[in-house]
Amino acid sequence: MYMLLDRAFKMVVKTGALTVISADGKPHAYGDGRGTPVTMRMTNDRAARRIAIDADLAIGEEYMNGGFVLEKGTIYDLLELLLKNAGSISDYPPVAQALYKMRVGLKRLDQYNPIGKAQANVAHHYDLSGKLYDLFLDRDRQYSCAYFENDAASLEDAQLAKKRHLAAKLDIKPGMKVLDIGSGWGGLGLYLAEICGADVTGVTLSEEQHKLSNERAQQRGVADHVKFKLLDYRNLDQKFDRIVSVGMFEHVGVGHYKEFFQKVRWLLKDDGVAALHSINRSDGPGATSAWIKKYIFPGGYIPALSEVLPHIEKNGLYVTDIEILRLHYAKTLREWGKRFHDNRARAEEIYDERFCKMWEFYLAASECAFRYAGMNNFQIQFVKDQNVLPLTRGYIEEAEARLRALEEKRPRLKSIPAE
Repeated sequence: MYMLLDRAFKMVVKTGALTVISADGKPHAYGDGRGTPVTMRMTNDRAARRIAIDADLAIGEEYMNGGFVLEKGTIYDLLELLLKNAGSISDYPPVAQALYKMRVGLKRLDQYNPIGKAQANVAHHYDLSGKLYDLFLDRDRQYSCAYFENDAASLEDAQLAKKRHLAAKLDIKPGMKVLDIGSGWGGLGLYLAEICGADVTGVTLSEEQHKLSNERAQQRGVADHVKFKLLDYRNLDQKFDRIVSVGMFEHVGVGHYKEFFQKVRWLLKDDGVAALHSINRSDGPGATSAWIKKYIFPGGYIPALSEVLPHIEKNGLYVTDIEILRLHYAKTLREWGKRFHDNRARAEEIYDERFCKMWEFYLAASECAFRYAGMNNFQIQFVKDQNVLPLTRGYIEEAEARLRALEEKRPRLKSIPAE
């Protein structure tokens, strides 16, 4: 019964030190014996068969459900070993290839996110207990790729730098009306109001995020200048000087890109500037991981630049800057993973052991994807009028220095209003 998985691992695992103990107790070695040793014990033949046929879905499920246990190494070590090898092979098992092609073919259906359904998909992930997110995020609850300006930067430093970097690219002047699409728990919107002097509108589809972000605005005395709405961006009907969106575009769905940029163009004033921050699939169009789609982000999809840029161009918008953040998200996820590990007992009190295994797998798989599977982040700046920004990027660095000086005069934002 183990034969299928044995064949798959022999095809994929050429380097590393993987030992698999099949359900009958027999050990099977794969790789060249170098690197961190990993030993996984299969607890039943069905789990081995499922992983052999559809690893994309089954490895995560069987880890959660006890189909295998790790006797040596961590789930990160296992995924790192597998993804390092997967990147160097040219021919995947035929069944895996067929399943991937099917998922690519169905992605527009999977990512159909009209108004209403989009909110249900968001609630699946973002309306989890806020106590969970406080176990691993920074105190501003920034839940997107941080910007590490140097190797010594803490997660808190890097998340603040991310907000500063985006604010500098937007070239915000005091009093400007700014829209934050996918405003999360409000950290960026509060920063733009407090530090940049902007009049901010944030929109989110998460009831939990909406509630907390408005509480934070009230607590900090800026509710007159930053308002968060429980609203789909497609229902907005006013113009803005600046538009920013961070970590929301991954929930749009490839079939809605035209709709997204049409609406953003309508919302943006003629002399406005927009910045889009999203995860990027650097190897071109693909499909969402079956496990991620089922358990973490239903309706979600990581875009490739080749899928995004044509829609910007066709809507009469000018791309004025593109920056690729390469390993910044890998570093972010490493910090999140460490913090979740340190607080795992508290997470189990909130949910249960199976949930904790799911979350461990999610964070580990995501970090490995950014380190070994070509995922990174892009920040695209675009405008209607090419004349609205300085001709060189020097203004970004100058703005960051100015914003950094303003930050030093104010306390850092916190995630919980009572603190």
